[in-house]
Amino acid sequence: MSDAYLALEDGRVVEARGRVPGRTRGELVFTTAYTGYEESLTDPSYEEQVLTFSYPLIGNYGVRAERFESDRVHPRAAVAREFTDDVVEWLADEGVPAVDHIDTRDLVTSIREEGAMKVGIAVGEDATPEAAKEELAKCKGMSEHVDIGAQVTTPELTTYEGDGDQTVTLVDCGAKQSIVDSLVERGATVHVLPYDATADDVSALDSDVLFISNGPGDPENYTATRELVEEFAGDVPIAGICLGQQIVASALGGTTEKMAFGHRGVNQPVRDLQTGKVIMTTQNHGYTVADPGEHLDVTQINVNDDTAEGLESEDLSVITRQYHPEAHPGPHDSLGFFDDVLSMADPEGNGRKRRIVASD
Repeated sequence: MSDAYLALEDGRVVEARGRVPGRTRGELVFTTAYTGYEESLTDPSYEEQVLTFSYPLIGNYGVRAERFESDRVHPRAAVAREFTDDVVEWLADEGVPAVDHIDTRDLVTSIREEGAMKVGIAVGEDATPEAAKEELAKCKGMSEHVDIGAQVTTPELTTYEGDGDQTVTLVDCGAKQSIVDSLVERGATVHVLPYDATADDVSALDSDVLFISNGPGDPENYTATRELVEEFAGDVPIAGICLGQQIVASALGGTTEKMAFGHRGVNQPVRDLQTGKVIMTTQNHGYTVADPGEHLDVTQINVNDDTAEGLESEDLSVITRQYHPEAHPGPHDSLGFFDDVLSMADPEGNGRKRRIVASD
């Protein structure tokens, strides 16, 4: 008998080998990444989800903390064809249930055909199909996690010093550490604020760029962050990555929608509409911009499904990307995005931008 069961929203109960015991639930998603399992498991964008790896062997180069994107594992559970002992020990230390010896090809195919779905998981000596079904019954849809940002944001202002003159205020909706590192490596000082920061909080920092981070869940639930974009658009350059692109678009009159199974992997092709160049990108998102509205132009699209991968406004000094330009994990094709962001900044307060000052 198996000691792990997955109760799927489509009515099936799948048996597996239990590697780390526990009971949990979440949205079942998959990543096609064949490397970067440490980065994926510590990516805050996977909060409230169960992560399935389509690559068959996870853990073949060990576990190193310097590759982590945050201070903990974020998926509620991890699923693979085969986990190495190193990864199992790490997940056990984190208290995150894990299962393997499962046909992940079939599982991924089901998600692609039916969409990301709810799942309940029971792992351990006392695990039963009924226990997994009980977890499934308690599972919420992603849009029902109305305050998911509170689970992944920084608790207070944190500053990372760069050796240059430019400053960036990064609103942390679940930011990956490599985004901060990419900006600091280019000399910027980065002030990280909680996702529910106020306009006064941002104004007090007097930064050159307002940056909205990646993160989990439905962008429509990030009301406070959206209000920041509305407040400062046109007065200060604004950048966004992943969830950040969705929030910026929503704040400026666009609309967003949930995707069937999202983009999660390190080989998503993106075409720049001006140059025609195609780059390979790292992605992890389940929502997308359906309509950018009248203030933003779509500058890049996904080759596979034509979804918006880049938005810009020259008049408002806005630039966003749906993918992860910091490339952790993934190809380095898109690292120039951070140079483009900082080129919008004018630390002397000259040019078309002014310092961040809240409206009266």
